[in-house]
Amino acid sequence: MILRSPLFTAALLILSTSTLLSAEGQKPLRALLITDGCCHNYRLQTQQLTNAVAKLAAVEWTIVMEGGTGTRAQIPLYDNPNWSKGFDVVVHNECFADTRDHTYIRKITEAHKTGTPGVVIHCAMHTYRATDIDDWREFLGVTSRRHDHLSRYPVKLVAPDHPILQGMPSNWVTPLDELYVIEKLWPNAKVLATSKSERDGKEHPVAWTNQFGKARVFGTTYGHSDDTFRDPVFLTYVARGVLWAAGRLEQQ
Repeated sequence: MILRSPLFTAALLILSTSTLLSAEGQKPLRALLITDGCCHNYRLQTQQLTNAVAKLAAVEWTIVMEGGTGTRAQIPLYDNPNWSKGFDVVVHNECFADTRDHTYIRKITEAHKTGTPGVVIHCAMHTYRATDIDDWREFLGVTSRRHDHLSRYPVKLVAPDHPILQGMPSNWVTPLDELYVIEKLWPNAKVLATSKSERDGKEHPVAWTNQFGKARVFGTTYGHSDDTFRDPVFLTYVARGVLWAAGRLEQQ
């Protein structure tokens, strides 16, 4: 695993390095995880996510943890016009709500639009929410600018037969987490699961797929708390979402 973060401890580096032997004739999945920013325990989340995916497939992870803990950052990774080249999937688990720069954001979205698959988790939906262009939101497949309070939310499976949700219990209730208010579902997005707001009773997508240009995208708005990232149901459907976006799930 390649790691870019001066703050990551050696112990976590060891714990989060988990690759399995590839299936016969299949190369390991090359995955890039971009993380850091406001409000969450990204070191724990990185460890839990990489371990969960490794239970299902052989993975070579590159982890970029840059930008600090604020709400505004422009990380050096995207200065390279070929930043996504060579990766089978890019996982976005960052939280930079107040970054607005159009050119910077389009460096990210154009790489996905031309074919790099993506996975977006929790605060990725509020990343760049202050900007006045919709490129990132179209990539996500949803528009969200706020969330409801922390609670344990029942999850309704809308597409229980989808490969990402295979084996997911129909009565799953989240650990304490935030329900994101979805203002808009973009035309190429398809809802997989929803949860109901305790404030107004509206159902909001909490897991979905999206087609953005040539790229498959999987998204989930859950993933706020440490307990969620320790929950086997959450980790399994997100790990399966990573494989689905990369075109590997059908081969499981």
